[in-house]
Amino acid sequence: MELISAERRSELLRSAQSILKLEVRDNYDVDAEMFSAWRAGQSIEGVVSVWGERAAARVAAGVVTRRVKVVSEPLSDYHRFILEASKPAIDAGEAMRWLPRRLVSTVPLPGNDFFVLNGEVVIFNVFGGADQRAEIQFTQDSGVVKLCISAFDTAWALATPYDEYRADS
Repeated sequence: MELISAERRSELLRSAQSILKLEVRDNYDVDAEMFSAWRAGQSIEGVVSVWGERAAARVAAGVVTRRVKVVSEPLSDYHRFILEASKPAIDAGEAMRWLPRRLVSTVPLPGNDFFVLNGEVVIFNVFGGADQRAEIQFTQDSGVVKLCISAFDTAWALATPYDEYRADS
């Protein structure tokens, strides 16, 4: 496994023609001001519309992006926020599904979030205990790529499309 920088990860993502992303954490370090505004009931539309614009640019460029979020229920505040904040990206054409954690007990999943790019490369985001990214791992090992594609495909098949997902209280 090779360690890469956030900049290199961004370059690889920008050049990808297909992106599979699996997220397995219940919390991530996000912009505290935006998160606080959302918690206070303030509009975050202007900020999240940027996410939609990025997704629209990928779709316009022909990039296929599919994302699965493995989530504990009831949802964490972070995931309640993301459920709302992801709408512009979904409207722009990103495919996202939500997978309740209770459904993955017998599914072999890698222990870290990952991207599979073009069916050839895997990037793992490794996080620390305070929800911050600790390192970014890169591999082109065909066995790891196959493992991640298989895990993603299984999770995708079990997951609920964004527009159909209903958060439990």
